[in-house]
Amino acid sequence: MKRVRFWIAICLSFLLILITQPLIEKFTPIAAQIPFVPAVQPSIQGQDKPELQPFEEVIKDHEKLQGLFTLYRHKETGKTFAEIKPEQLDRNFLAVMTLESGLGERGLYRGIPLNDLIFNFRRQKNTLQFVVPNTNFRAQLGDPQERSLSQSFSDSVLISLPIRSIHPKTKSFLIDLDPLVLSDVLPNLSRTLSARIGGAFMPDPSKSYFSNAQTFPQNIELESVFGFVGNALPKADFNLPDLETLPDNNAFTLKVRYSLSQLPSQNGYRPRLADERVGYFVTAYQDLSRNSGNVPFIRYINRWHLEKQNPNQPISPPKQPITFWIENTVPLEYRSAVREGALMWNSAFEKIGFKDAIVVKQMPDRANWDPADIRYNTIRWFNSVDAFFAMGPSRVNPLTGQILDADIIIDSNLIRAVKQGYGSIAQNNWRNMPFISRLTGNNAPCSYGMDARILNYAKLARLKNPAIAAVNNTNTINPHNLFMSSANDLCYGMEAVEQFKLGAMSLSLSENVLPSSDRMKEYINQFVREVAAHEVGHTLGLRHNFHGSGMLSPEELNNPEITRSRGLSASIMDYNGVNLAPQGTKQGDFFTSKVGAYDEWAIAYGYTPINAIVPAGELKELNKIASLAPKPELAYAPDEDAFARLDPLTQAHDLSNDLITYAQWQFDNARSMWQRIEKRYPGKGESFSDTEVAFNQVFNHYASNLFAIVPYVGGQSFNRYRSGDALGRLPFEAIPVTKQREALATIQKNLFAADSFNFSPTLLNKLTPSRWLHWGTNTQFFGLDYPIHEQILYLQTFVLSDLLSSNRLERLRDIELKTSAGNALTLPELFDNLQQSIWTEVMTPTSEVPQISSLRRSLQRQHMNLLVNLALRNRFSFDKVDNFLDLVVGIRTSNPPEDARTLAWYQLRQLRDRLANVLRDRSDKLDIYTKAHLEETSDRISKAIDAKLQAQ
Repeated sequence: MKRVRFWIAICLSFLLILITQPLIEKFTPIAAQIPFVPAVQPSIQGQDKPELQPFEEVIKDHEKLQGLFTLYRHKETGKTFAEIKPEQLDRNFLAVMTLESGLGERGLYRGIPLNDLIFNFRRQKNTLQFVVPNTNFRAQLGDPQERSLSQSFSDSVLISLPIRSIHPKTKSFLIDLDPLVLSDVLPNLSRTLSARIGGAFMPDPSKSYFSNAQTFPQNIELESVFGFVGNALPKADFNLPDLETLPDNNAFTLKVRYSLSQLPSQNGYRPRLADERVGYFVTAYQDLSRNSGNVPFIRYINRWHLEKQNPNQPISPPKQPITFWIENTVPLEYRSAVREGALMWNSAFEKIGFKDAIVVKQMPDRANWDPADIRYNTIRWFNSVDAFFAMGPSRVNPLTGQILDADIIIDSNLIRAVKQGYGSIAQNNWRNMPFISRLTGNNAPCSYGMDARILNYAKLARLKNPAIAAVNNTNTINPHNLFMSSANDLCYGMEAVEQFKLGAMSLSLSENVLPSSDRMKEYINQFVREVAAHEVGHTLGLRHNFHGSGMLSPEELNNPEITRSRGLSASIMDYNGVNLAPQGTKQGDFFTSKVGAYDEWAIAYGYTPINAIVPAGELKELNKIASLAPKPELAYAPDEDAFARLDPLTQAHDLSNDLITYAQWQFDNARSMWQRIEKRYPGKGESFSDTEVAFNQVFNHYASNLFAIVPYVGGQSFNRYRSGDALGRLPFEAIPVTKQREALATIQKNLFAADSFNFSPTLLNKLTPSRWLHWGTNTQFFGLDYPIHEQILYLQTFVLSDLLSSNRLERLRDIELKTSAGNALTLPELFDNLQQSIWTEVMTPTSEVPQISSLRRSLQRQHMNLLVNLALRNRFSFDKVDNFLDLVVGIRTSNPPEDARTLAWYQLRQLRDRLANVLRDRSDKLDIYTKAHLEETSDRISKAIDAKLQAQ
């Protein structure tokens, strides 16, 4: 009778849905009609639930899988129940979700971590709630505030799982797992798909299923397959172009791995307090019982539980080493380099008494375990069309900071680039303005001076003003890569690939090294080894250190005696640029071969055994280690410091402690490579598009070195020392004015000077785009000839607008108050210096005024536009933006200091007077290009000067 009533209720429910659905659709907004619908709807608290059934009857015809949670799986349907013991209620466990199959683009890559969290089961009537406890706020035992925490700060109840039965003897609860693993509750795929693909996608229940389950004493491993169907946004939406990897955009499959595991407890692990002088990822919470300090935060570093087997011995193996398995998907030729990179860290652990702290093993080809199994730390390989990155995430106990699991993933594109003609991978998406595309699309911090304001405004501008959606009517900026977010442990990117390819090209052009030669293989292994070591560093808990590459002088970089003993960089956690020797110097190591001094120091802070009972008992010994921070080789600057673009030595993909000297070497190298490209490209029977790819790669390198030295102007070194660490040192120290002037002179010589770019007509006429037209290509339909003027103007505009950006002008003005007279580069000096170098033909005319070249005319117009923007207080407005450069100039010159506005006005008046003199005295000696240019400039300046200041 009960079953009859149950089925009657079900039928009535379906009838109600059929009647009300048309009305719901009629009155529901369109956006609300296309939500992410889970394949199996989770139960909702308060709904009617079926009465409990006999335990044995529910699990009839189910296979029993005993483990952390005992599972019962139906032999035919795959329907799975989990048995939760009474003592497992209100106890914390760890849930880790990994994307086990992907699309190969848009961030949907095999091996990407989706989510990890601690959870517990709480009984609420006839359901077990899957609860994520709030660990951000805590109180000490015995503190009355402990009673109020649960009411003050909510936990997150993600789903309620119906209790199907209760065991008559053990009183354990039988729950249905399908609502948990076949819905979007844990992996949050709906949010990912919406952000990365757009359109409306939802899992089709007929194509989605619970595919596999394994149980072990400490964990269970579950796997679900989601068959998604829907409609991708059309290609007309320039922010989200078509997916290129699918046979049909409207259907695809994603596989998700769920690892539910026991949290370690009473295992002797002691959390270690963090210190801002040493770069670790941290686990932070507020201790409401803490009365001392300005903010009641407790911060633990994230680290592994590493203990000596023999604590009394100066050096001992660990009780349990940190073991990495090289996945069997890693190509055979790179496995040795990956192993060497991972083991590179053992030298740092040996200095604090651990022998073989890290162990590397090879996953067998026929392994009976999955790399996403939380019991294994793996180094994995995946393939994509747009990733160009490696990633070293780790899973951490949010209560203590103990690292429990780590799985490194490496995109094959990082390595494959060299084997595909030194550049064909990126050719189709970065045709005309490759350095601009990588500027906006690279996930490395601060690459090429692109600040967050431009990225954010660019996204809005593309929505508000379609004119910005393309540069020169071509898709030269990949919109997806433009705004793809990144985490702290997502590394490298297009610029790293470009650096890697450039080094290979240099070998080919300067030493005639063939792609298949041993010399090239060694070069590739150097790169793979550094990538692997960097990512393992992340899994050890270490953050980036973008100050590491400033350890050696330029002259020391190619001295093997120095680099083999100290490395090329103080930290493998930097994005170290490829080391290219200057002309006439024998090439040394391209990439570093060992962890640096900073890395060893950071490992000492995180893993040195210290006898103490509680974390605070370690502080005395930890401070001894951290107080060594003022040593030059221990300088530390993570992502947030690099984004500030304040300290010129805190950058990605740079090298040496004197970037000005190193950059000039690279400018000379670039000119030499261009000459060789003209003579040797294309090879016999090869496409002329190879010449363009090679030319752009060198141009990219040239641009990156220009952007690297801009921060010297108005730059300041910044340190994280604590008071008393370094006598006479303050957190901010202005870059010596002589270095600022040297940087400015180098920029003028290699970017603004009339002879900065002298390309032969033969070379320019070889620069042709690829003509392939099929999926995965972005074929050029307009502007087939190479836009050399615009390429150079883009570079000049980015550098010039950076030099005259509001942030830099404010900083220069402030530095005048922070330094003694004569030791600062003043605003008037900067303005005058730029005007003299850009308008040399007008400001310092000879008896015969030189004819102004087309490249110079473009630069001069842009300089004038910048001054007008500053002088007239032009507010940034999307309505006034006609192209991407207007966007850049408008954003960077908004809200400058008043002194800068006054000086811009003064410079315009000076320039107008000079123009009037030239046009009056030498008009008959000017060619028509120059005369028209000067007359128009004079007219525009006069109108700007006479215009009223815009109201603020």
